[in-house]
Amino acid sequence: MTSIGASPPFFSNISSKSFIEKNYRDLKTHNPELPILIREANSIEPQLWARYDLGVERGIRLEGLTEEQISKALEDLVKVGASLKS
Repeated sequence: MTSIGASPPFFSNISSKSFIEKNYRDLKTHNPELPILIREANSIEPQLWARYDLGVERGIRLEGLTEEQISKALEDLVKVGASLKS
């Protein structure tokens, strides 16, 4: 996976905000070369996007998800990236 982006308004969802506050440091520590982009905006559903090699992108809506479900969504995006490399 070449990048992770959180679409606005990521922090309007309390679980999304809590997930980033608790996990951002570990994500960057374990993946120092991975660009992570977080943006805030009004009236837009929170989403998590991954951009892989060759311009392939995958997104997951985060509205109403718990921190655990957000973590699982991120894991699923990583698995997609691994499957694209095989």
